[in-house]
Amino acid sequence: MTHPSPPPARRRALHTIAAAGAAFVLPALAAPRKEEELPPYGPREDVMRFADEAAARQGLDAAWARDALARARHVPAVARLIMPPPAGTAKNWAAYRGRFVEPLRIRAGLAFWADNEAWLARAEQRWGVPPSIVVGIIGVETIYGRQTGGFRVLDALATLSFDFPAGRRDRTPFFRDELEAFLLYCRNEGLDPAEPLGSYAGAMGMPQFMPSSLLRYGIDFDEDGHVDLHRSPADVIGSVAHYLAQFGWERDVPTHFGVAAPVEVRERALLLVPDIVPSFAAAEFAERGALLDEAGRAYAGKLALVELANGEAAPSYVAGTGNFYAITRYNWSSYYALAVIELGEAIRRQRR
Repeated sequence: MTHPSPPPARRRALHTIAAAGAAFVLPALAAPRKEEELPPYGPREDVMRFADEAAARQGLDAAWARDALARARHVPAVARLIMPPPAGTAKNWAAYRGRFVEPLRIRAGLAFWADNEAWLARAEQRWGVPPSIVVGIIGVETIYGRQTGGFRVLDALATLSFDFPAGRRDRTPFFRDELEAFLLYCRNEGLDPAEPLGSYAGAMGMPQFMPSSLLRYGIDFDEDGHVDLHRSPADVIGSVAHYLAQFGWERDVPTHFGVAAPVEVRERALLLVPDIVPSFAAAEFAERGALLDEAGRAYAGKLALVELANGEAAPSYVAGTGNFYAITRYNWSSYYALAVIELGEAIRRQRR
């Protein structure tokens, strides 16, 4: 799921937290109870006040906004699923990779690429993002639209806007902004706000855009007058490529290089301080004992030493470029970024 960027060195465990879904494998999503069994938000004065304020800010009809939020329902499963994983859950890149770079996604990715080759080529020409990266993101996010979420977006965002659970950092302001953006999107597209479905955190469509990202980066790539991230592969492809370009994607630049981390603990720690933010020249890597591959040694830009834990085994390392960092703006996780890259590359190799 896409979302506004955090401070540069910050990493997230959830894919879109705010948003939903793919950074770490989630527990099975139990279907929410029938709508009529869930408490409605209509009687709450704070919800109706928010409807009036959002309508005033966005130029919406206040009665329409009130009616939409009056039909929103509190969904306890949403509050449970937004909670962080249990303390002490160890990260394991090898296990994480295996969940995404696997036969089902590769087969589905081959079909998606074949069906949309022209749109992928057009997106690369316009924004410089290779098809393998776009295909990798959509595959990791939703297996090309097979798993887009079964929660009403209206319910998910209302639950997290007005009853955010205790026990983690309060994201109420974030989700209220997303709820407001969702209402604006529905008004712009002529949608009933009670109809769109998405993740437990309100992410929508094949690429799992949060509403604010959809408004900001969504592209009507097939020029039919609508931005449709559920049924238009063209719009999905264009929106993903546009998003990455807006976050600094550079044409014809690799995402990462092979590297052996410094043996000396202090030197390795110094290279890891900036986290995934590219901060060091290849020569600085060499000075601190990091051994880049041949392509990495010739690279003129800045690099980040990216560490990926493997449970009790030794960590894996890559030297990330600005393009690796751009993928982490889609989901604030280096594990996610490398899974996207490797899934897309596995699909590209099979096409060849």
